[in-house]
Amino acid sequence: MANLERQGFATYLPRYLKKRRHARRVDIVPVPVFPRYVFVAIDLHRQRWLSIRSTVGVSRLVSQGDAPMAVPAGIVEALRARHDESGFVRLLAPPGLRAGDKIRVLGGAFEEAMGLLEEVTDEQRVTILLDLLGRKVRVTLDSGLIAAA
Repeated sequence: MANLERQGFATYLPRYLKKRRHARRVDIVPVPVFPRYVFVAIDLHRQRWLSIRSTVGVSRLVSQGDAPMAVPAGIVEALRARHDESGFVRLLAPPGLRAGDKIRVLGGAFEEAMGLLEEVTDEQRVTILLDLLGRKVRVTLDSGLIAAA
């Protein structure tokens, strides 16, 4: 990103805080929302944007034909609107659900199981607590596999 900014391009790398478990330790680390992608503001008529292709750290541009592909209006603004006070994107629970809500699993190995929504993890996955065989089991699933109970 610094190489692009030195060339006069405005960049945006949305990041969020991810819980990482390793060797019985839990760390909270910043990670990109879209790994390997950076948003770059380009004025195709005023800037020499072809130099982006040869910038150190850039593998390629997402393009449509010979020109860089534009991000639909409102996407970057919507991401920025979800920043917390530290500048990180807040991941949201599926619509209408919050931590502590009772949920039902809609598919997969735990289909029809009931549990509690614990947290939204990275890439729109959720951690839920299921009551299986008399004990609480923590399971991480795609957010599309749960619904309010």
